This record gives sequence, C-alpha cells and structure tokens, in this order.
Amino acid sequence: MFDKPTILAILELKRRNCIAKLKGVISAGKEARVYWGKSSSGEDLAIKIYLTSSAEFRKSIWKYIKGDPRFEDVKNVSMHKLISIWARKEYSNLKRMYGVGVSVPRPICVYRNVLIMEFIGEEGVRAPLLKEIYRLQHLDEEKSRSYFSTIIKNIYRMYWYAGLIHGDLSEYNVMVFRDTPYIIDVSQSVRIEHPNAHHFLYRDIVNIARFFSDEVGLNIPSADEIYQGILSRDISEIEELLE
Repeated sequence: MFDKPTILAILELKRRNCIAKLKGVISAGKEARVYWGKSSSGEDLAIKIYLTSSAEFRKSIWKYIKGDPRFEDVKNVSMHKLISIWARKEYSNLKRMYGVGVSVPRPICVYRNVLIMEFIGEEGVRAPLLKEIYRLQHLDEEKSRSYFSTIIKNIYRMYWYAGLIHGDLSEYNVMVFRDTPYIIDVSQSVRIEHPNAHHFLYRDIVNIARFFSDEVGLNIPSADEIYQGILSRDISEIEELLE
C-alpha cells in the first residue's frame, strides 16, 4: 500500500525522531490503515496512514470540508495534497481536544498523509471498540452508565472547550481501555461555526443514546434532552440528566 510519497513521509518522521519502528496493521478501512509502531524510547504508537488513491474518499469528506474556513481553497487541489490537509486536520482536532481534557489519543506528529498518536491498547493489541466490548463481556448497569456519562461529558467538553463537534460519533468511534472511553477518528470533526455543526452534534448524540438505550438497555434521557442540556452550557444540567 505504500506509494513513494508515503515511504518518504515515514522516513521523514523517522528522521524527526517521531517513530523508530513500524510494525503490523492493527486496523484497516477504506480511507486509512492504522499500524502499531514504537518510538525511540519504546513507547507504543498508533500510526495512521491515509490512503491517497480513493476518489470515493474525496467525495465522502466534502460535506465536512464545505463551510470550514480551514478548507476554503482546497476545491481543486490534488488528491495527495487534500489527504495531507485532512491528516493535519485530524492532528489539529486531536490537539485541541486533548488540550482541554477530552478523552482522545494524544497526538504526537503528522507529516503528509501520516499521523502518529498515542496507542490505545497494549503490546500491539488495540483496545476494543465500544461496540465490541459488549460482545466480549457482560457489563453491569453501573459500569454502562459510567461509560455513557463519560462520553456525553466528553461531547460537552469538546463543544464548549475545544469548539468542535465530532461529526461521526457512534459505538464504532469509541474505544474502551482500562475502563475509560476514548473518542477516536476525529478527522471529520468540525468547528461549531460550521453550517452543519448542530446537525452533526444532534446526530452524534442520537447515535450514542440509541446504542446505550436500544443495545445496552439503559433507561437514559432522550437525545433531545441531552442536546438541549449541552447547548444550555450549564454542566450541572447535564450532570442532573445523567444521574
């Protein structure tokens, strides 16, 4: 899968001491593959390499680009250039979220279509997704409520402190490691000024509420109540809803 620009990007990141070793694939999708890597100090790394040859990918990301001031001049750029910008966007989003205490992987380096971040898991085995963890084990109601509450509070923090909305949040974009939910895949996240921001916010809440209500079986507030609670900016209102 490595074309020449990707190989050169990996070599540049190695020169910058961002990565020492690149190991096996830990997840693969249509838009990107994530590899396990090691830093020079032995720290586990997640290395996300965006594919640079998918015209369908370009089409799918346009709704997150249109209206975002960071992408005003990218309509006619090459696919390689667009993917490089997209990778930098994910790095920037992670940095903003991580900096205000949102539970996301710590961003480390980015260059061209390669993003390096904290590895969520152990010894090359990624942590399970929220969707997967309920297949692997039975969780009591108290723990499930804790996961739900943490995710909603992260959505709140993301909105009010990072000024961002995930835009594609679901049980497939949350990992659980050592009983802590981590929000992942934030490349499509948009600023709250984006024309579709509140549509994306509401959809994120609907997806999470549906999962915990329909699949986990929790009795939780409606998506409308959570949405209005987040927009109220009063964290005590959210905490009261989640009790």
